[in-house]
Amino acid sequence: MRRTTAHALAALYMLPVAAIGNEDTLTEEVVVSASFTGVTDLMTAPIHVLSGEDVARAGVQSLGEHIDSLVGVSTADFGAAAGQPILRGLSGTRVKVLNNGTVIRDVSGLGPDHAIDAPLSDLQQIEVVRGPSALMYSNGSVGGIVNIVDNTIPMTDLEGFSGFLGAEAQSINDGEAIDLGLRGNVGGFNITYSFQEQDLENYEVPDNAVLHLDEEHDEEHHDEEHHEEDHDEGHHDEHGETGELANSDFESTAHRLGLSTTGDWGYVGVSYSDINTTYGIPFHVEPPGGHDGHEEDHDDEHEEDHEGEHEGENHHDEHGEERVYAETESETLVLRGSINTSLPWLNSIDFAVKDTDYELSEGHMEAEHGDEEHEGEDHDDHEGHGGAEHGPTVFSNESTELQIALDLSSGERIRRLVFNYAEEDMSIIGEEAFMAPVDSTETTLGFFSSDDLGFATLDLGVRFDQIERDGFVSEMHHDEEHGEHEDEHEEEDHDEDHHDEHHEDEMVFEPQSFKEDVFSVAAALSRNLNDYTSVSLGLSSVSKVPSAIELYMNGEHLATNRYEVGDITLDTERADSVDLTFSFEGNGWYGKASVYHNRIDNYIYLRDELDDEHDAHMDDHDGEEEHDDEHHEEEHIDHGGLMLAEYKQRDAEF
Repeated sequence: MRRTTAHALAALYMLPVAAIGNEDTLTEEVVVSASFTGVTDLMTAPIHVLSGEDVARAGVQSLGEHIDSLVGVSTADFGAAAGQPILRGLSGTRVKVLNNGTVIRDVSGLGPDHAIDAPLSDLQQIEVVRGPSALMYSNGSVGGIVNIVDNTIPMTDLEGFSGFLGAEAQSINDGEAIDLGLRGNVGGFNITYSFQEQDLENYEVPDNAVLHLDEEHDEEHHDEEHHEEDHDEGHHDEHGETGELANSDFESTAHRLGLSTTGDWGYVGVSYSDINTTYGIPFHVEPPGGHDGHEEDHDDEHEEDHEGEHEGENHHDEHGEERVYAETESETLVLRGSINTSLPWLNSIDFAVKDTDYELSEGHMEAEHGDEEHEGEDHDDHEGHGGAEHGPTVFSNESTELQIALDLSSGERIRRLVFNYAEEDMSIIGEEAFMAPVDSTETTLGFFSSDDLGFATLDLGVRFDQIERDGFVSEMHHDEEHGEHEDEHEEEDHDEDHHDEHHEDEMVFEPQSFKEDVFSVAAALSRNLNDYTSVSLGLSSVSKVPSAIELYMNGEHLATNRYEVGDITLDTERADSVDLTFSFEGNGWYGKASVYHNRIDNYIYLRDELDDEHDAHMDDHDGEEEHDDEHHEEEHIDHGGLMLAEYKQRDAEF
């Protein structure tokens, strides 16, 4: 969904003491912090740069929307807040999002409905980097990296005081936003502060707009014309009366505070950021056996008894008034600096220590309606779909990262040696522990070089990763003694709650570890053919180990209506790619053409269960075991009405 704004009002005010922008920045050469060459020739390097001024002028957008106009870049929209970048068809954990050169350790890469935890105000620039230098910052960056560079920790002394104030209004969603910032030097210390607040309501949509939840729905019910008319009428009521897209709202508040001191010896500084967001998730996918299967059950089992209750408005009741949302809270503390040396072989030591406490909560609830319809047995039937309230499911990630980079350059020969160490503690907790805490450690040693060979420039990046994950593989365990105890409790009203609790399946956890040592390499050879034209050839072989959720997940993902299951036996991905790029710039014209081929062995993907597989699964279960509570068993196999999605592997080409 691309956002269309009827009108936007933005104001930017700069105090006259200092200016943030640099009008002398050249088109073909800009300082790119994510590249170890310092000054990068954009004519030949696989790098895109979006300035902070361009970001400010674009107004309130997700990160993906800001950069999706760049060549080879697009975005995966999942509402106003969640817009993940896609680089040459790759996204998720294959595209790493960084803030000032360190990985943003949220859970955005684990689902398209998760927003990236980074405020986009008071930025210096956004960099999209592929090639050898991208290897230095994160393991598994098969698609590349997106680096968000802000001005929170000044690396040079500030002169005087400066500030900015920005405001925006959007009529399409009654939205408003404000951001402000101050920076100055007090007693030899550089101090910065920035604040951003955004409040966007649901998007207005045209009257009679229809939200198609499943493209196959019309085909599957083509012969049921009367039912289809009722279904369409329900959707007509859903959006025609309200005139807005439900769950498309977005609200966020962000604070950033920085402090630094500088000198001939280098600089050192600290920063603190606090980000809180709440946003709706408008695209609520229907599963096989959920929407279609659920309505078939109504037709077959309940139509005679509940025709008046469920006809026509039933779909509207279930989907028109439901609230699907996510809330995030994060705190990040960073210590960063650079120490210059007088050693002939070592120019400087850059270091960063980053501690992040991140939490995302997903919830699904319905407005109170039809209490009479959902009493007793009928209420139990709907419980698999969430009932009045479903969730929340909490994605938690606590991490600490250390990064040390040694500048070994000499003259025009660029040399960097980089060491990274990171610890993560990730868990997903809902009504059950869908993913028990997984402790991950990542140890990396990388090397980057750039040499002028005379006829061309050669960039080389090498990375070694040692990654270990310790967690628990979970599965639902059914107590075989249920049958012996059911008769004792089913007629005792005062023990009904105990019977239900005893009869429920329980999650069983088995400790499992994953450890892998991987190696990645990338090289790029570039040459200027003349003053206007250049050509570059890139080769790379990059490894990506499975993420924690791909290995250990076993539970509900409410926002996407899926029951996701990981696989501890997944192998490491290996992506081998070749890239040939021609660039032209001159006389006010700029153009770039690229041809690339990317082959990924053991490509990991989330595979949805097909309708026929779901039906076969249910048929195979019928008759295996007879229990008095047949609906409970069917609901377990049906994963609570959610679509079963499993992490699988196969070779892929892009």
